[in-house]
Amino acid sequence: MKILINRKPVEGPWGGGNLFVRAFCGFLSGKDHTVVHEFSDDIDAIFMQDPRYSDLGISVNEILAYKRWKPSTRVIHRVNECDARKNTADIDDLLRQCSEHTDTTVFVSEWMRQYHLTRGWKCQDTHVIHNGVDKEHFRPIPAEDKINNGKINIVTHHWSSNRMKGFDVYEALDSFVGEHPGFTFSYVGRDLGTFQNALVIPPLHSLQLGRMLSRYDVYVSGSLFDPGPNHVLEALACEIPTYVIKSGGGAVEFAGENHSYETMSELIDILSTKNFAKNQFVPHSWNSCVMKYKACLERN
Repeated sequence: MKILINRKPVEGPWGGGNLFVRAFCGFLSGKDHTVVHEFSDDIDAIFMQDPRYSDLGISVNEILAYKRWKPSTRVIHRVNECDARKNTADIDDLLRQCSEHTDTTVFVSEWMRQYHLTRGWKCQDTHVIHNGVDKEHFRPIPAEDKINNGKINIVTHHWSSNRMKGFDVYEALDSFVGEHPGFTFSYVGRDLGTFQNALVIPPLHSLQLGRMLSRYDVYVSGSLFDPGPNHVLEALACEIPTYVIKSGGGAVEFAGENHSYETMSELIDILSTKNFAKNQFVPHSWNSCVMKYKACLERN
């Protein structure tokens, strides 16, 4: 099968969608499939990672023009976006319009599916496939390899510096650790330059990021309405107790309702117990994730 995916992979630290594209291209290529990024007259299926035009790939308009020319070509749309995520006003309508023309939709969380279905999604063939994690890079480490400084060491990480990623929470944590010397807070990724007490670490990826995260005692996400957050999955794969905000969308689906907080005071109460429960959700590998997409692609 010859599959066109409308995004090209990028090397180095990048957004979570790029992790999927890299896994998709790397795992499917050579396994009875050819993965390409440009049109030819023998495309069997088109995998739409994002309908918008980008320097990294083609848009939905070009995809639909090809499907009109060759109607037998299946179009599979992976949905990992919504207006609530970044407080935008045009994404939901665009995605819903795409749903009138696609054959299969794959949502990255059940929360994401319900969000769009209640807004008039047109495609009837819908599935949920959670993102994967590189288990070689994100895994637990022995207790003796933790930071072990006698403090509770808190961490979070993001590629995006959009405030909706939880900066209100992180700025409050920054103030909290400044007043409570028994705690530390580290932020890995692109920040807003607002922290006074946190350790800010530039963006990391792959093994270097996994080794960094796994040394910490507890992970906190304040990301709002996040469709299928890779940062939470990576923390869970490292088996760090992970707490997310109740309005975190797919983050709550992964971390669990019993690992969610509604207010900053509730989060401080959790942290102050210094006795963190283990999350139940176990992320699957990227290979397992892509295998599920492979099954969707190969369906008649």
